[in-house]
Amino acid sequence: MSNPQVELHITINVAETATPGVITIELDAVNAPKSTENFLNYVNSGFYNGTVFHRVIKNFMIQGGGMTPDMKQKETQAPIENEAKNGLKNDKYTLAMARTSDPHSATGQFFINTVDNGFLNHTSPTPQGWGYAVFGKVVKGEEVVDAIKKVRTTRKGFHDDVPFDAVVIDKAVAL
Repeated sequence: MSNPQVELHITINVAETATPGVITIELDAVNAPKSTENFLNYVNSGFYNGTVFHRVIKNFMIQGGGMTPDMKQKETQAPIENEAKNGLKNDKYTLAMARTSDPHSATGQFFINTVDNGFLNHTSPTPQGWGYAVFGKVVKGEEVVDAIKKVRTTRKGFHDDVPFDAVVIDKAVAL
């Protein structure tokens, strides 16, 4: 059985120019079944449509999946168990669950690593060692990820590293 795939249809806005792009992600349902099911539930419900990549940190990652363009957080489902000890690594172009300081707090937000981030990997079942659960990888559209990681960022309200011009997930589609 092949792993499920999802397309993120993106619009990168820079000044007066809107550039469309598509990122195709292959999910790892074998090694990260709960994270995969969670992500697909959000995709299939239309939750990600119209959300933004709200956090872009150069030489680190791009984060999205929970904020509207006006930086309002969307209401999510219950948090899921952290699957970071699944052996998958936070390498460049992998998809991982975003969370708070609570290791088991991931809901709808995710991030794409733009470099190898080994320090985010699971090392122990402690608050410092849990890591961030990788559950997929970009299989097409790396150039779109690379374009997003280069956008100019600013501070908006209480949020740092927000793209100056919105990077919108127009729709997320399970293939």
